[in-house]
Amino acid sequence: MKDFGDSMQASLKLVKSARRHWAEIAAIALLSILYVPLMVYWVDGWLNKSIGIDHEYFSYALLGFPYAALIAWELRHRWFVLPDKANFIGLSLIMTGGIFYLSPLQNLINLSLPIILCGIVLSTKGLAGVRLMGFPLLFVALATPTSFPYIVVPYLLPLQQFIASVVGFLLMQINMNVTVDQIYVLVNDRLVEVAPYCAGLKMMMTSVYVGLIILHRTGNIFSRTKTIMLLVGAALLSVIVNIIRNTLLSYFHGTDNTAMFDWLHASWGGDVLSALLLFSVLLMMKGMDKFEDSIGTDLSGDRNQPIAF
Repeated sequence: MKDFGDSMQASLKLVKSARRHWAEIAAIALLSILYVPLMVYWVDGWLNKSIGIDHEYFSYALLGFPYAALIAWELRHRWFVLPDKANFIGLSLIMTGGIFYLSPLQNLINLSLPIILCGIVLSTKGLAGVRLMGFPLLFVALATPTSFPYIVVPYLLPLQQFIASVVGFLLMQINMNVTVDQIYVLVNDRLVEVAPYCAGLKMMMTSVYVGLIILHRTGNIFSRTKTIMLLVGAALLSVIVNIIRNTLLSYFHGTDNTAMFDWLHASWGGDVLSALLLFSVLLMMKGMDKFEDSIGTDLSGDRNQPIAF
């Protein structure tokens, strides 16, 4: 009889909790119905590299989306104590996101995710909710596939020329027969092109995004100095790693080493190089912290105390 009573009390608590958080439950149910199929499509494309090349640039969302969900979960207790506050702008964002979701344009469908998420947060808890969930919303927005790479590509020519020049210089140091012409590297009469999508934009986007995750997780994101140093350092490091990659590809192609060329160009060799890059970004963060300790100077002296984060 006691067990039955305990069971009834537990059931009543569950019902009361569901009533109290009905808005959150409804929002999660709606988002699951709308976006789980889209998420499955994205993840499958990123893992099997069967998605459009522009969208493949956002494969770092495999880390970003789970991390955003983790942050939101860790903030759930502070979320529940915020007073409910309807917001007209939030409702407008939800409607805009719904229109985008029904659009035949893939970019608008994708962008509907961060728009609807922001709208739900804003219409449920107001600006206080947006301040609290700012970082999860930011990480989702930055990881949502868009045509950003396609827009940036025309402006990468100087970077392509720089990479081709450095690759040519490095190969000359090992007595390779090399000729460089703009973005083309001729190695032993075999032509290699430093194409726009080979200029390291994906590596740069991934390293900067992971740098943001590391900064947030360590609490250093509130330090302007550390944030700038790490993100700029991550971007420069990605350029260096991409120069190494293009140098190896040019060497393998020029020496007719097809197996190694394919391994690094289209197989898991590129994934290994990307993993080493991200590990280097983590080491950079640790190095900054150790340097701060060694000189006895607080690089976070400009740290601003957050209002609600």
